[in-house]
Amino acid sequence: MRKILIGLLVVVVVAVAGFFGLAPMLAEKSMNKVAGGPWPVSTDAAALHKRLIIVDLHSDTLMWQRHLEALATRGHVDLPRLEAGNVALQVFSSVTKTPKGQNYEANSDKTDNITLLAVAQAQPVRTWSSLLERSLWHAEKLRAAATRAEGRLMIVRGPADIDRLLAARAAGQLVTGALLSTEGTQNLEARLANIDVLYRAGFRMMGLAHFFDNEIAGSMHGEAKYGLTPLGRRAVAAMEKQGIIIDLAHSSHRAFADVMAMATRPVVVSHGGVKATCNTNRNLTDAELRQLAGNGGMIGIGYWDAAVCAATPDATARAIVHAAKVAGVDHVGLGSDFDGATTTGFDTAHVAAVTDALLRAGMAEGDIAKVMGGNALRILRAGLVPRA
Repeated sequence: MRKILIGLLVVVVVAVAGFFGLAPMLAEKSMNKVAGGPWPVSTDAAALHKRLIIVDLHSDTLMWQRHLEALATRGHVDLPRLEAGNVALQVFSSVTKTPKGQNYEANSDKTDNITLLAVAQAQPVRTWSSLLERSLWHAEKLRAAATRAEGRLMIVRGPADIDRLLAARAAGQLVTGALLSTEGTQNLEARLANIDVLYRAGFRMMGLAHFFDNEIAGSMHGEAKYGLTPLGRRAVAAMEKQGIIIDLAHSSHRAFADVMAMATRPVVVSHGGVKATCNTNRNLTDAELRQLAGNGGMIGIGYWDAAVCAATPDATARAIVHAAKVAGVDHVGLGSDFDGATTTGFDTAHVAAVTDALLRAGMAEGDIAKVMGGNALRILRAGLVPRA
């Protein structure tokens, strides 16, 4: 009997170790893939890329059980690969809830995949039942990574931080900026006071919705797809006053229109595409691109198939060129959605492939500089200033 009990105990220990150790790693490997390539980069494109200030408006890396400052063998983003890709500033999103059977057409808000991930990754118990605490944990992870990186990773909270980051890079220092965002406002838990809580934790951009409708706004992929709620209108006003940039990625078309009607500051669509080159429910119409330009905002074009209909640099470039023609080149940038359960044609170490594709598409070097980071820096500088 004693041998049987010991054997059962061993089985339980192995099962638990597998759940907490291997399961999250295997899940990420199956979700965040690189397929395709290698993509040749011309000598001219490589030289231009080294001169650019590159900003990516959206990555979900903080969701996964990895040390950001260390080179990983899975996924799309970590500090060594950001450095290899010459990325000056990466926006890191906090994913707090995703629905079972996630799809682009209609999702309920009644289920959640992230709870199991939080338990399997042995996150603090407080994150198992609170969406707010999940975001606060992601902020803690980023701060810990910055500490371990010993000066190579700088958290950006305001325009002065951007100035310090660019000055350090111009002086030849190896440093990359990181800015915190949210993937939806379900982490507010229907309390406007939590905007202040997240701001104090370092969050400076907030997506209003993710794959389901919430208390603030409807989603492109929700069941009702409504616009801003009364609470949502108050939240938008509070974010603008605080110096938090509003992100309309995933927001329903009605919510997009509602924000355009009331926004007094430029907004972003951090990661997505355009219907003209990829007609999916995920993407913006030409009319919405013009509205975004009228607001002074911008769209970050993604790298995965649902955004650009092919996980290739050329597909991303086609969407960028179209958006620039419709909205103006000052209103387009990069929004990879790296590590967001996406398959892309390259990781962040090889983003020079986009520079090469834009050159081959005939875009001028000055316009490429705007798209690859200049536009994002302009909007970040302006949007991170709180109002008196």
